[in-house]
Amino acid sequence: MRKRFEQQLSLGILPISEVSFDTRSRHQSMPFLRALQYVFVTPELNDKVFELLEEKILKGKKKTGRLGLTLWEILVLSLTRLNLKLDYDFLLNLANHHEQLRGIMGVRMSDYTSGRTYKYQTIVDNVSLLDEETLRQINVLIVESSHGLIKKKEEVEDLDLSIKVDSYVIERTIHFPTDLNLLWDSGRKCYDVIEALKEECTLRGWGKLNYNKKQFRNAYRNTSEIHRKKGGNYKEKLAASTKIYLGKSRTLSEQVSASFKQGALSIANGDLSSTLKVAMLLKSLAYYHQMLDKHIDLVERRILQGEKIPHSEKVFSIFEEEVEWLSKGKLHKKVELGNALSIATDQYHFIVDYEIMIGMSDEKAGQVLGRRIAVQYGTEHTLSSISFDRGYYSSLVKEALSKDFKTVVMPKRGKKSLRQEEEESTDVFQQKRRAHSAVESNINQLEHNGLDRCPDKGVHGFKRYVALGILSYNLHRMGKILIALDKKKMEQANTQRKAA
Repeated sequence: MRKRFEQQLSLGILPISEVSFDTRSRHQSMPFLRALQYVFVTPELNDKVFELLEEKILKGKKKTGRLGLTLWEILVLSLTRLNLKLDYDFLLNLANHHEQLRGIMGVRMSDYTSGRTYKYQTIVDNVSLLDEETLRQINVLIVESSHGLIKKKEEVEDLDLSIKVDSYVIERTIHFPTDLNLLWDSGRKCYDVIEALKEECTLRGWGKLNYNKKQFRNAYRNTSEIHRKKGGNYKEKLAASTKIYLGKSRTLSEQVSASFKQGALSIANGDLSSTLKVAMLLKSLAYYHQMLDKHIDLVERRILQGEKIPHSEKVFSIFEEEVEWLSKGKLHKKVELGNALSIATDQYHFIVDYEIMIGMSDEKAGQVLGRRIAVQYGTEHTLSSISFDRGYYSSLVKEALSKDFKTVVMPKRGKKSLRQEEEESTDVFQQKRRAHSAVESNINQLEHNGLDRCPDKGVHGFKRYVALGILSYNLHRMGKILIALDKKKMEQANTQRKAA
């Protein structure tokens, strides 16, 4: 059974509270690790964080079995990956050999023995235990605690929060989509699933599976090469090659349809050693078969019939269905394949909230963020202002947010009325609008923290990756404040010593 963390039961381990940091170091891991140390040694914050982790990871599990990684180790390793933008191999190396990181995890030995070592698959499996909702709640705790530190540093009782909201695209790890290569993806996955199904049940008609797969691949390559190189008689050659490609695709589709019925019949008869495995394979086969038929239709309509395919009918990855084709008018990135993320930052550069915009417009994201921030922070702080760029404009959203924020800066696109011209020319509006650009630096740091491209798969993995990136960013900001306070204490101590 996993535990929170019981360092005091182990002999020879350096206590987490005694891990020291070089306050002059400019490496980005120093503030991050200092913040994690603060989370662990602050009783109130420690209890709340561990309660959330226990609710997610330990809920419904018996208090027996092997200990496994502690909840604290899982959290530290997950966040370190994003803070330093690491792959799992580099993370494994640091977990086993980086003294300060091992100190914060509570496994650094003070007697210079090797101590606990980690394995690659252990880290991969444990990191995936966290989810976005748990990390979002921990993020709120970190932001609130950081605001408390700011109050202490600035010696004030209340904070006037000035919120800035902006969005950018987190790219997904997919190849550039075309109808031709998506048809190939669908077909090859059908072949792969059929190959796995053959090991579990009897399927007829696949005696030449490897040969047919090779022929299907050759047809795809010939067609894509003609499409890429163009040249003389391009349209005629492309049409002829496409017909061959589609012919093999339709033959595959018919075979897959027959095999699906055979697999379903085998389950009904109950003559399988692993019914669950066959059922899961058939579920995957049904999806890839659907994608195969869809792209057979798209390729035929676009290349053979010359039809322009509506954007709403296109799929940009058969593996990451939620990926969107986004164009924000950037000079060097005219098209980005991924999903947009809206972040809301305060004047202290903490990300107080965020919204993953899968199938969501900017206007809706602005409304959701504004309302959630008002509920979360409105009772403890004064909500001085919230600012957006033109892409978020909505008169209804602006009116709704005006009930919670003293000033709502939401420039209107296009022609403005006389009243809107007067509003946008006021000193307060202009000041907040000029200050809004500070959010771009926060986005830039997020991208350096790993949130430029997501390597994790699936919607759940993507949301978890984003939440880890936001949390590691806020811990980094918190660590900077803590290091500044540490320096101030050292200076005061030196002054008192000299005076004595």
